[in-house]
Amino acid sequence: MQERLEKLEKIRREKGSPYSLHSFPKQAPIIKIKEDFSEGREVSVGGRLLSRREHGKSIFFDLGDFSGKIQCYLRKDLIGEDNFSFFKNLDIGDVLGVKGSLFKTKTAEVTVLVSEFKLLSKSLRPLPEKWHGLKDTELRFRKRYLDLIANPQVSSLFIKRSKLIGKIREFLDNQGFVEVETPFLHLIPGGASGKPFKTHHNALDIDIYLRIAPELYLKRLLVGGFDKIYELGRSFRNEGISLKHNPEFTMLEVYCAYQDYTFMMELTEKLIRALVKEVSPTGIINYQGFSINFNQKFKKISLASKLKEDLGIEFDAGPFEFIEKARQHFDIKDNLSRSQIIKLIEDLIEEKYFGGEPVFVTDFYTWMSPLAKTKKDNPNLVERFELFIGGIELANAYSELNDPIEQRERFLKQIDSEEISSKIDEDFIESLEYGMPPATGLGIGVDRLVMLLLNQPSLKEVIFFPLLKPQDK
Repeated sequence: MQERLEKLEKIRREKGSPYSLHSFPKQAPIIKIKEDFSEGREVSVGGRLLSRREHGKSIFFDLGDFSGKIQCYLRKDLIGEDNFSFFKNLDIGDVLGVKGSLFKTKTAEVTVLVSEFKLLSKSLRPLPEKWHGLKDTELRFRKRYLDLIANPQVSSLFIKRSKLIGKIREFLDNQGFVEVETPFLHLIPGGASGKPFKTHHNALDIDIYLRIAPELYLKRLLVGGFDKIYELGRSFRNEGISLKHNPEFTMLEVYCAYQDYTFMMELTEKLIRALVKEVSPTGIINYQGFSINFNQKFKKISLASKLKEDLGIEFDAGPFEFIEKARQHFDIKDNLSRSQIIKLIEDLIEEKYFGGEPVFVTDFYTWMSPLAKTKKDNPNLVERFELFIGGIELANAYSELNDPIEQRERFLKQIDSEEISSKIDEDFIESLEYGMPPATGLGIGVDRLVMLLLNQPSLKEVIFFPLLKPQDK
């Protein structure tokens, strides 16, 4: 680094600051320039100096951007001795702008014959040793910018993520849904179980919370007359970090008035299948060593029936009886959390659906589902499903409870069990008192879905900057 700082001072004295240019006419991503090759075409390329090979009075070097790299050929007789000597003193990692004409070498490699180059930014820190194969997992996540430089496949992964999210929007827009935005800052946390992040608003002198889910605000929009809406955005839960959990995550929530959870089940299956086709035209993907076929109808399994059959838990079992029976077979704590329920479901379906096939788990107990409408033929169960694929819980949906009196009673029971905040969202209850049409809602963990579709072992691989423990801790 000291050597590079000395070079920087020399450049400043002789040619001015290497950071002074405000722009450079980069023509297109490198991959596009290579795809549109024609002999002799003039191009303008921007990128990072990745490698170079000197041959007397000529230099071959590679320039790279997020899309790939391109070879460049620099000749002393074309650019002059002063520029040639200046280039020889550049460092790997420097950001350059290059102009020239395209040609192909004897090995048919697309190459830029350089007529002009500019130093756009001096790299003062050397790239990590063996940067071209950066493998230190923690370093990759902690310094994602180095990961993107060192591992071109990582850039490709995040471009695929972006396209999948674009496809989600395209699919829902084509189905007549309207994208909306609701607050990130909530006066009362709600819409899901989970511990919120708490902060303080100075001007109003009140405590507020980062949202754990947008659900209750989206339902207010149903009251207001919107029929088909969705939101793609961040939610936050002050909980643990694991391969499948990050405190800050991307959620898709979808709501449709005048429909129930069977409609949402069909919509979910269509959406997932459309996204699978984006990454695998055959409709079959590989995830962590096993193949998952999405061409068949997704399977269904009744949670309540499975628990009755395997553990002897009756449909009308309350939380205490449930815990006592389940504890005989699983590691269940007295305070039954959502994550423990999910783990129990995963254990129950793991053996039967070992291949990771898509399966809708239905028939949840009413006491587990405070915002869902009960089944017509059994008030102990609700119209709800969770979608598991590859052993991962990806989606949660139900027919929405729209009875304000029953909703208040459900909230009060939650408070008694100390599962949620001691406050009820009175404004949400009031909105229901104006009348919310029958409706169904869906939540999908987008990070988990991308992780599955792109065959990645951890959420950290598909989140640009996952939360990590500080290095000094």
